Amino acid sequence: MKNKVKPDWAGESILSKFVNLLIQTKPIYNVMKYQARQVLITTAEKNGIPWRKNSEALQGLMTKQLLGAVTNPGIVYPEYYKVPFHAYAEGNLCWEAAFEAESATYAMSLRVWPQENLTWEAAHARLRGTFHDVLAAYGPLEVREILDIGCSIGLSTMALHRYYQQKQEQPIRTVGLDLSPYMLAVAKARDVNNEVSQWVHAKAENTGLPDNSFDLVTLQFVCHELPSYASKEIFAEAKRLLKPGGYIALVDNNPRSPVIQNLPPALYTLMKSTEPWSDDYYGFDIPAALEEAGFSPTIEVASDPRHRTIIGKKPA
Repeated sequence: MKNKVKPDWAGESILSKFVNLLIQTKPIYNVMKYQARQVLITTAEKNGIPWRKNSEALQGLMTKQLLGAVTNPGIVYPEYYKVPFHAYAEGNLCWEAAFEAESATYAMSLRVWPQENLTWEAAHARLRGTFHDVLAAYGPLEVREILDIGCSIGLSTMALHRYYQQKQEQPIRTVGLDLSPYMLAVAKARDVNNEVSQWVHAKAENTGLPDNSFDLVTLQFVCHELPSYASKEIFAEAKRLLKPGGYIALVDNNPRSPVIQNLPPALYTLMKSTEPWSDDYYGFDIPAALEEAGFSPTIEVASDPRHRTIIGKKPA
């Protein structure tokens, strides 16, 4: 049987509406939020990820003292960014989210291949590597300037920078951009060798960066965290920022993935409780939106059992 284009638990289905009703019931939502957080921490610590130790280590890097240096005081946060998110009442605008993002990412990586006996290190390397493999097959042949939008604490940014840097001799200029100064403070603290040229606190819809200045713009696990209208605005901004012939590349949850479509009810209910834009994302035609923004017909590849990579090119 051909896979459905999206899960039954997302969108306007009866099942989706029932799950949303549960989430909107505050006492039930509070339990869900707590349980979602416990699932993450339990998955992490059961697999050797030192959740609490990682958080304490980041705090010990004098991270909080970097907040002022990375913060753009002129930022006005959009309403969609101020909602509870990932089981944090303040979403990404708090230290707890920033200090725990690294461990949460490693735990997420392990869930991609649950039947394999992978270490969290191997799972995370494979997660990044599958994206890089698609870039190698369908992306730019040569890269000098990279922008990683929604860079969070910089795991995606540094992995991408190192991937391209080891392939060529000339230095690569890589920029990480995020809307959370807390995430950026952690990214800057982790980047002890200053491999990334710049960590930018800005709205991805209006970065303030120069026209035609990047060969590659990436959004790694970002679009499912946004309403679709914001993603469309970001696509338009990415086209402005890219040099003629430059590429945009996205990796994110795959609505056609049998793994995503067949999540157990407890898991998809917990996931929806911490991802406020899930329904919007799973009904959002990203390839069509990219083409509408002016990119060439896109390539879409199921890059791992849960995720897809989509690549578009700005006309030369």
